[in-house]
Amino acid sequence: MDILLTILAFLVAIMVHEIAHAYMADRLGDPTARIQGRLSLNPLVHLDWIGSVLVPGFLILAGFPLVFGWAKPVMFDPYNLKRPRQDTALISLAGPVSNLLLAIGLAIVLQFFPLALFWLEPFVRINVILALFNLIPIHPLDGGKILIGLLPRETAWEWDQTLNKYGLFILLLLIFPFAGRSILSLFLYPLINLVLGVLLPGGSLV
Repeated sequence: MDILLTILAFLVAIMVHEIAHAYMADRLGDPTARIQGRLSLNPLVHLDWIGSVLVPGFLILAGFPLVFGWAKPVMFDPYNLKRPRQDTALISLAGPVSNLLLAIGLAIVLQFFPLALFWLEPFVRINVILALFNLIPIHPLDGGKILIGLLPRETAWEWDQTLNKYGLFILLLLIFPFAGRSILSLFLYPLINLVLGVLLPGGSLV
């Protein structure tokens, strides 16, 4: 039951995440995602069978504390945006923010219905992990685009070129375990534990 709840929580989290991207893009003037049906609550519209099913499914069944994956990317046309670089950052930020808001909302529900902890804890935990993982400032994660939107124009262009070439390689190095632990876990786990410790009764640490 715990595994099934974790899988369901992951599917809900990525659906909310992608809808938030699509909604923000539409609000900022680009209807591409809406036209492609990415504002839908149907999870099948957002699933990538490798990133949304096989990879997270393996991590969950293997008992990994950090579950991650990806959905079909939300497409948008930067030429429809008034400020392409900054608006792209806002579109990217919408995904992690939506996951954090959902986690906070469910944590508030738990304050009034603590007996629902077994059912809601996986949803809080997965949404926090997905949000914080995606905020890492490396392409292809949302954090990379957010970083580019915040940097001065010249610096942003240079960093964008570098991250496009090496971002995925750097991310794999961060995830790959050395001596039993990944570099990513050294700084991401404490942050996840801090947030979960605030949101959940007694915490629910990774």
